[in-house]
Amino acid sequence: MRHATAAALLLALAPFAPAADWPQWLGPTRDGAVPEKVTPWKGDLKVLWRVAVGEGDSSPIVAEGTLFLHTKVKDKDAEQVQAFDAKTGKPKWEQAYDKAPFKPFFGHGPRATPCVHEGKIYTFGNTGVLACWEAATGKPVWKIETLGNPKKDNLMFGLSASPLVVGDNVVVQTGGGGSKGLRAFNRKSGKPAWTAGDDPASYASSVLLDNQIVVLTGAHLMAVSSMGEVRWTYPFKDALNESSITPIKAGDFYIASSVTAGSVAVKVTNKGGKPEASLGWKNPKLTCYFSTPIPAGKDHLYLVTGTAFSKTPTVTLRCVEVATGNEVWNKPKVGKYHAAFYRLADGNLLMHDDDTGDLRLLAPNVKEYQELARSKACGPTWAHPAVADGVIYVRDAKELVALSLTGE
Repeated sequence: MRHATAAALLLALAPFAPAADWPQWLGPTRDGAVPEKVTPWKGDLKVLWRVAVGEGDSSPIVAEGTLFLHTKVKDKDAEQVQAFDAKTGKPKWEQAYDKAPFKPFFGHGPRATPCVHEGKIYTFGNTGVLACWEAATGKPVWKIETLGNPKKDNLMFGLSASPLVVGDNVVVQTGGGGSKGLRAFNRKSGKPAWTAGDDPASYASSVLLDNQIVVLTGAHLMAVSSMGEVRWTYPFKDALNESSITPIKAGDFYIASSVTAGSVAVKVTNKGGKPEASLGWKNPKLTCYFSTPIPAGKDHLYLVTGTAFSKTPTVTLRCVEVATGNEVWNKPKVGKYHAAFYRLADGNLLMHDDDTGDLRLLAPNVKEYQELARSKACGPTWAHPAVADGVIYVRDAKELVALSLTGE
């Protein structure tokens, strides 16, 4: 009953999305849950269309038959948001804007995934430009600079946390220096609404869990009310300040992970009328870079773990117990730095390899690794796919590709 209640609250607070939409980071409910079933296929999936796109690690999203993508404009200090017909790949509109010069390691394009809500699309660039556009036409609504000083306050790889719409506001992590804290801006005007806490930002996107915003900052796992009140915190700091995963809820625990600190399960109880966070378990070996864990059944989690210090980086898929964090089995070499994970309506899982671009359909087998199907999807990529109406949309450094998951 607890899980049903939490799910109901999440659905109630999340941006409205028909079953065929993928309107934000990690999907309709922002937890990697795909409201569709996928039958195991044979051979490679059918390519429906492909188009050339600009640089970036921002993931595609789909709303009301339109696919949106946020990319860098070639040879310019500028970013653009593009709209394509989801069925054909034909361009609908595009809008570009100038930004501060910024050339980080591992790519110069935007990393945060846009969000569509009530006919508007919200984009967040790697130098902190937060913008709102009319989803149907691309008409600009508002655009603001969220960093007080883009050169001093930005993160090493650029701002990456995907925007989250909560009520009348759009919520983002914006940086360090004078731009600390989880911050909310009015989604209709772009005006500042509130700032929660004083933590430096991480690269991790926030999520609605149990009627609160839960986020992994540069210093804590933190929960905040929709009005910006900090409800509880638990210390959790990555040595490289590269925390990137979206927190999840599994059983009674909030799960957080980073590439150096491993994973923790945090339990929140009521003490003296106030919520208090305490450690349930900790496993330093479960080092997730930017692969958000996914539940596999009721009592287990799948995590993709790796290290930031290897000359030949590779990641391992691990099945662990929710209650203890203990490993049940592992499957090495499923990617280079990460693999994107989604949970289908029938319980099976989709995993997208960042190194080969392969898409795998897995059974949630808690005894051993069980692969049901595999297909080449695209080239190497750090972007997560979008899944909508029987189609999976993937992007790499050069192309955006639509593949059929139904065989049609």
